[in-house]
Amino acid sequence: MGPLAGIRIVEFAGIGPGPFCATLLADMGAQVLRLDRVTPSGLGLASTPRFDPLGRGRRSVAVDLKNPRGVAFALDLVATADGLIEGFRPGVMERLGLGPEACLARNPSLVFGRVTGWGQDGPMAHEAGHDINYIALAGVLACIGPAGGKPVPPLNVVGDFGGGGMFLAFGMLAAMMEAARSGKGQVVDAAMTEGAAYLTLPLFGWRGSGLWNAPRGENVLDGGAPYYDAYHTADGRWVSIGAIEPKFYANLLDVLGLGGEALPAQHDRDGWPALRRRFEQVFASASRDEWCRRFEGRDACFAPVLDAAELAAHPQHAARSAFVDVGGLLQPAPAPRFSRTPAASPAPARATGDGGTEALLHWGMTETDVSELRSAGVIACT
Repeated sequence: MGPLAGIRIVEFAGIGPGPFCATLLADMGAQVLRLDRVTPSGLGLASTPRFDPLGRGRRSVAVDLKNPRGVAFALDLVATADGLIEGFRPGVMERLGLGPEACLARNPSLVFGRVTGWGQDGPMAHEAGHDINYIALAGVLACIGPAGGKPVPPLNVVGDFGGGGMFLAFGMLAAMMEAARSGKGQVVDAAMTEGAAYLTLPLFGWRGSGLWNAPRGENVLDGGAPYYDAYHTADGRWVSIGAIEPKFYANLLDVLGLGGEALPAQHDRDGWPALRRRFEQVFASASRDEWCRRFEGRDACFAPVLDAAELAAHPQHAARSAFVDVGGLLQPAPAPRFSRTPAASPAPARATGDGGTEALLHWGMTETDVSELRSAGVIACT
């Protein structure tokens, strides 16, 4: 099921953006086979597969890539795959004998997807780093945080997942579409710095036009504007408002009971501190759920700030089954939605080697082939 049914992807196990890309493709129906290390690295899967949503929807085979037969085995899989995912530092796949040249020689139509922090070349290509470093160099981190305070990392969703895994998936899909026409594969080089910077594309226009020229935390979308922020409620919870357009702002003031009060103009930056203090006073006068009741149907760009335990029960999420139970763990359902080729409900993540035999038989190997490779210690699977 799903729009990518019939697509085959070989995933070389890693952390962060690579597994996220593989999950996106698997959720959409691609047959993804994860190649794990024979000796666990301690990085990939969580303490148990149940707690690893980034491993859902695919089978695993452990492969000894230091054994020439293991490399040959991996190339045999690549020979009939549509795409490959790897997230090692530049040069690692080449040293293993599994770089683009070797893989494309076996399969000229292969899309070779690789994701790194800095990209495959450049003076920093081989430097170590993590999400916070990549989004710092991309100019993203400088934009996030309170006025007068330090930059605040937005978890690792901007670099690893948004700018990394999601951009790699987009690039691979684009390359696979082109390969279907030309019959020729290619390398997709996804750098998290470049993907994260891409996510801030509108800011470059706003800066050029003068709409975004204040320090961090003093602009419209970074918490500077009192009408685009989160507010504490009487019960210690939070609500969010984003009433940018005049009609929504007018509705906001009406719900807050401030429609007839003399207030600074909406876009009067000098008046923003006073306007914020007034909003804080009013929101602190009622509970979060009471504000939800008052704002319902009022078209004022309002939403409660939910914590993880509240997500599935919220009426909007419940109506769309936006969160699903996968092996006893609540997690987001596959998205986006498709009218004709809907995605299947995700299967739980598997332990290293779990389901590998079945996957290899589907891939075209015989039971004798699998048994012999397993006996020789080249692979480990169940």
